Amino acid sequence: MHLPVSPASAAEPASRQPLLTSVVARQLLAALDAGEHSGQVSLDLGLGSRRVELSKDAALIGRTHLRRSALADIADEDGKCFELVDGELRSVGVFSETTGWYRSLLPTADAPTSVVAGFAMHRISGTTPMADTRAKVAALRRPRGRALDTATGLGYTAIELAKTSSEVVTVERDPAAIVLARRNPWSDDLFANERVRRLTGDVVELVAEFANGEFAAVLHDPPTFALAGELYSADFYHQLRRVLKVGGRLFHYVGDAQSRAGERTTRGVMRRLAAAGFADVRRQRRAFGVTAVAGRDARSWRA
Repeated sequence: MHLPVSPASAAEPASRQPLLTSVVARQLLAALDAGEHSGQVSLDLGLGSRRVELSKDAALIGRTHLRRSALADIADEDGKCFELVDGELRSVGVFSETTGWYRSLLPTADAPTSVVAGFAMHRISGTTPMADTRAKVAALRRPRGRALDTATGLGYTAIELAKTSSEVVTVERDPAAIVLARRNPWSDDLFANERVRRLTGDVVELVAEFANGEFAAVLHDPPTFALAGELYSADFYHQLRRVLKVGGRLFHYVGDAQSRAGERTTRGVMRRLAAAGFADVRRQRRAFGVTAVAGRDARSWRA
């Protein structure tokens, strides 16, 4: 039996309901099997824990008795997060009328990632979304001054950049991404941190409105080329070079360069960055991307 999926519309207001994953469901089932009267679990995707009362065949979460059968269904769904809303379970996801993509939360060993049109937005094989995010920011050498984050998503990059930057301008074209972020407790600082300025719109268009040399760093973490090829274009790279001050650093996430397609994409990115006026263009294999420095006239790249 599969639990019903009730995707929200992009216009739905934010909600913070108890969140359950297969791990939590298994923990509660084990406590029920052991005859325990309560179980200590996380209902906010691992950020904290709370004690849940147990009866013979159910767990009391809020005012809802979640029966063993429902817990068993959740336990079989490793790739989903569920929220308990008005006594009903639904998967955490949102359909975007802007892009036509369905976005959902995928639980991991730490923060969840988002899955967009079937693609995970963070590396999760051999790492975690937060470790992936920190590797990208580390490639920028902990930038200070103002930073531009070209794709907000769940906001992890903006949150991490704000730890050292004076201000982070983060741009998201899909309102559904922000709806999903509001339902993710790991994204709370995206909305609470005063050093994070959120813009909604197409970064290809918005970047033209920024002043020359406005930013000390740019973190460009676009969706896969198949979803957003315009974010890999020479014209867009010229704009990124323009809004960076001389000596400012760019990190461009590309993905795994070990495959033939990945290698081809990486080399193309590096050539176009150099042609756009970036210097010292080089691979950052740990972060699965490329770094470059905004030069005056120097155009060089390293394979």
